[in-house]
Amino acid sequence: MKNIVRKSTALTLGLALVLGASACGRGEAAAEGAKATLAVSTLNNPFFVDLRDGAQAEAAELGIDLSVVDAQNDSASQANQLATAATDGTEGVIINAVDTETAEAGLAPIVSAELPIVAVDRSVGDTKVASFVASDNVAGGEQAAKALAESLGGKGKIIILEGVPGASATNERGEGFTKGLKEFGDIKVVSSQTANFDRAEALDVVTNLMQSNPDATGVLAMNDEMALGAIQALGAKAGKDVKVVGFDGTEDGFKAVEAGTLVATIAQNPAELGKQSVQILAKAMKDEAVEEVVQVAVDTVNTDNVADYVTK
Repeated sequence: MKNIVRKSTALTLGLALVLGASACGRGEAAAEGAKATLAVSTLNNPFFVDLRDGAQAEAAELGIDLSVVDAQNDSASQANQLATAATDGTEGVIINAVDTETAEAGLAPIVSAELPIVAVDRSVGDTKVASFVASDNVAGGEQAAKALAESLGGKGKIIILEGVPGASATNERGEGFTKGLKEFGDIKVVSSQTANFDRAEALDVVTNLMQSNPDATGVLAMNDEMALGAIQALGAKAGKDVKVVGFDGTEDGFKAVEAGTLVATIAQNPAELGKQSVQILAKAMKDEAVEEVVQVAVDTVNTDNVADYVTK
């Protein structure tokens, strides 16, 4: 069912981009035989694994030789990987930046080599890119905040789990959280702390924060991995005494919604982000026009509609 729901998102995005398969001719794959690099922030996160898989599947369809490098959330490692890509025959780069600000310096060799760049999920500072493909993180953050506030009846004390400092997704989701909470004057944020989008780190952070804020009744997490870590820390309180909302729409997140331990998750489509990024890069490598910014809509998934998303 999940695939049925998400096909409409993919169709809408394809029309908006005006670069559907019929336009570039699947039979004569765009940029066929070209070599490209996908630089991912980390493959320890299921979201980015799905993004990679979507990109690899589309690259195979288009006949593009796509190399994938994993920075393991280290900006210096990503910079080294990009420097290598600039000299190894790569003709285009897709980057999911570890850090929005430091990505600019890391991409300098790619810019000097005059290779097309597509940024996916996270922006890359002032670096000129052919296109930036991302979910609407601000809108999603606002939806997440409202979902948590409404589950609490519009009042209570909450904890916010932030993502990797400096990442555009962290900044944009935080902006959305702020917007979403504005209309709920009786919701108080008692602590906002990073857990770096990591489940294990979130478990430790929430364990400590609940000790210092035992009356907290909600956790707003910037991704599902941290939300799931919070659920582990909360134990039997999760979904009952303490409501938790996540972001990403991972399979584990959907299962937690079904189980009642997660109130809601904001569903993205990472595989579609990867697919669209490759399609755009293929056109950019042929010097064809592409959209400068592509925003993909996100959906609030709760008990009412989670059955449409879970893989059976």
